[in-house]
Amino acid sequence: MFDGKVLLITGGTGSFGNTVLRRFLDTNVKEIRVFSRDEKKQEDMRIDLANDKVKFYIGDVRDYDSLSQAMIGVDYIFHAAALKQVPSCEFYPMEAVRTNVLGTENVLNAAIASGVKRVVILSTDKAVYPINAMGISKAMAEKLVVAKSRIIPAGGPVLCSTRYGNVMASRGSVIPLFVSQIKKSEPMTVTDPNMTRFLMSLEDSVDLVLHAFEHAQQGDIFVQKAPAATVADLAAALKRLFSSDSAIKVIGTRHGEKLYESLISREEMAKAEDMGRYYRIPADNRDLNYKKYFVEGEAEISALDDYTSHNTERLAVEEICEVLLKLDYIQDELNA
Repeated sequence: MFDGKVLLITGGTGSFGNTVLRRFLDTNVKEIRVFSRDEKKQEDMRIDLANDKVKFYIGDVRDYDSLSQAMIGVDYIFHAAALKQVPSCEFYPMEAVRTNVLGTENVLNAAIASGVKRVVILSTDKAVYPINAMGISKAMAEKLVVAKSRIIPAGGPVLCSTRYGNVMASRGSVIPLFVSQIKKSEPMTVTDPNMTRFLMSLEDSVDLVLHAFEHAQQGDIFVQKAPAATVADLAAALKRLFSSDSAIKVIGTRHGEKLYESLISREEMAKAEDMGRYYRIPADNRDLNYKKYFVEGEAEISALDDYTSHNTERLAVEEICEVLLKLDYIQDELNA
């Protein structure tokens, strides 16, 4: 479906943007546009890739005009630009709103106006029962996707979202921090050893987005099933791989940090479709006819549970080591 097409990646210099771009470089895609505001990262990427198929656009998702110009002739959009750090969003919540909410609306509006065929918005587990500004802003971004999808006429762009937890070894994840501390013979700082996190690779995140592109209906949210581990076991697995005797230092939770990741709420599980490796959560397409809320309902939710890193498959330390060894980042660090 991508042969001869033009792709645009917002936030294209980030971890996900780099991974999805490299996935498409050797395909028959016509052009890949990297849209971001960091000229230095774009320059480094341009020199590293040296590929005429990749075009670079300086701009900010907060600015509709820069998006609109970059979308001329675009077929598909991966919207990855976001403020993702929980503590920084806690201290500057309006910045999270401007980028994650208003920026997403700009992307959607520009895509609709430009005649783009499909748009996938990258969301996060933190949008489920959000307790921090980052999660709240991402939950609002998801709501925007559903709201916009309701008003798109037949033949218009298909808008959907993908939702996943922290991606292993991505920028800002805990694995590079632990590896750095191990190599410096420093204590490994763990916020809460009983915290659980899904174990998902960057390649998995790209697979999820591609699945969404191929199967999405208007307003869908897609989630990939994944195993999980406690932070304590993750630290233990890294110590084993690097033959480290670094101590574990428990420092307490950070601003807005959750005990576990929730990818699907029980309310969503009532209507979620199990697609094998993935869940599809269809959009709620009811309208503002309030009579429906008194005479119609949905499935009972009391017998259902959320899909979280606490109740998914839990990996032991040895199994975590096997997962980590599949990451290029870990292999590079071990070889170094």
